[in-house]
Amino acid sequence: MAKQESIITLNGAIDNISFFKTKDGYNARKKTGVSADVIANDSRFARTRENMAEFKRAAKASKLLRDALLESTVGSKDRKMVPRLTKAMMKVLLADQTSERGKRNVIDGEAELLQGFEFNIYGPLSTTLLAPLTPTIDRATGSCKVVLPPYNAEKMIKKAEGATHYRFGITAASIDFEAETKETVSTLSGYQLVDVEMTPLLELEAMLTPNSTHPIFLVLTIEFVQETNGRKYSLNAGDFNACAMVKVEGGV
Repeated sequence: MAKQESIITLNGAIDNISFFKTKDGYNARKKTGVSADVIANDSRFARTRENMAEFKRAAKASKLLRDALLESTVGSKDRKMVPRLTKAMMKVLLADQTSERGKRNVIDGEAELLQGFEFNIYGPLSTTLLAPLTPTIDRATGSCKVVLPPYNAEKMIKKAEGATHYRFGITAASIDFEAETKETVSTLSGYQLVDVEMTPLLELEAMLTPNSTHPIFLVLTIEFVQETNGRKYSLNAGDFNACAMVKVEGGV
């Protein structure tokens, strides 16, 4: 490693030389590493190529799932949701017990491993909603439901600071990861006041095309708002909006 003696200080890279600052001053170092051509063709890197191919497949599947669930997650996700979901999708892919290494895929994996995934770790559904819920997927009819029995919202909802009302939303998505196509349906509840009154039975349903053979994902979201002068405003604290995968069924 070389030390820069010039009065001109550099940070970054020029050709194959990297310039950087340390506590001992400015230094320069020649870039090292294996070329892309060697990784792509050398037999010594066969395992590396397999790992890269599977990670790329998981990342593409994660992107397709995020796009399908965008309506529910757009205001209810943390900044690191994308890499977290890709990591979770990689576990789905690695659960494929039939394909060769390097060719494992989400379709032959275990999509059910995504059930319970929290899109917002700063406001997880598991601690925001304490009331019991029952999610169901009826593949034959296409019906995807979340049912909540009566509950006391003041006790069973951990609301965002300043929130006066909240509402639920569900999104159901049937995804063909091979053809990279999706079907998505969303449903919203009405706004409910955060108070001690027992809520009525709540049933949210989203209808997909019957008899889908693809993996089906059901997401539940809680959105908090503040009512002022009869108008409802989204809080400037989307960190508390909860969103999670409450039911997942793999393909058939």
